[in-house]
Amino acid sequence: MRATTLIATLALSGGLIGAGAAIAPAFAQSSAPAAAQPNWLSVQDVLSKLEAAGYSDFREVEREKNKYEVKATDPQGQRVELDVDPVTGEILKTEVKRNK
Repeated sequence: MRATTLIATLALSGGLIGAGAAIAPAFAQSSAPAAAQPNWLSVQDVLSKLEAAGYSDFREVEREKNKYEVKATDPQGQRVELDVDPVTGEILKTEVKRNK
């Protein structure tokens, strides 16, 4: 009787582990980060485009839902915060920051 119980327990445990291993890849595939969109430019590509446009001294780059936010210095030497299109690298909005 003990052998039967042991075999049933092992079979049930093996089935649960096997089911978990089969389901886990499905969850892993669906949890890709939003910023890793295949058509988005990389952060380095965005910074290269901004540098070519005369921006420098990049302090911070954040990936938002539908844009990059970049804190930098513009060609005139002013601190700015830029909203950048993640696919084209086009500057969508420029906000000049005040010196503290």
